Amino acid sequence: QVQLVESGGGLVQPGGSLRLSCAASGSILSINDMGWYRQAPGKQRELVATITSGGSTNYADSVKGRFTISRDNAKNTVFLQMNNLKPEDTAVYYCKLEIWRRGGSGSLVKSDYWGQGTQVTVSS
Repeated sequence: QVQLVESGGGLVQPGGSLRLSCAASGSILSINDMGWYRQAPGKQRELVATITSGGSTNYADSVKGRFTISRDNAKNTVFLQMNNLKPEDTAVYYCKLEIWRRGGSGSLVKSDYWGQGTQVTVSS
């Protein structure tokens, strides 16, 4: 099976920075898209940023110029560098990885896996 472990959340003052990490382990053949999503209290989960296997990135308008997504393919890990944080960035952040693995009878299976979530709180 596949396991995802997130880390890096916490409490930070407005204008501060945090770096989130999400590492995948287990029976992984390859990883396509990696992404970060967030969900604030009372709101729907929303896309923050994605990165393809080729390194192309996409960002929500609200985080452009402040957040940077990157990946380490050798370590099956995706990062989110968050700078100039604002109170409205407060949310639980989730990573999502599109992972190829070998299923039963040797078949190839592609599935989305989600991290457990990490709390980011921006407050003075």
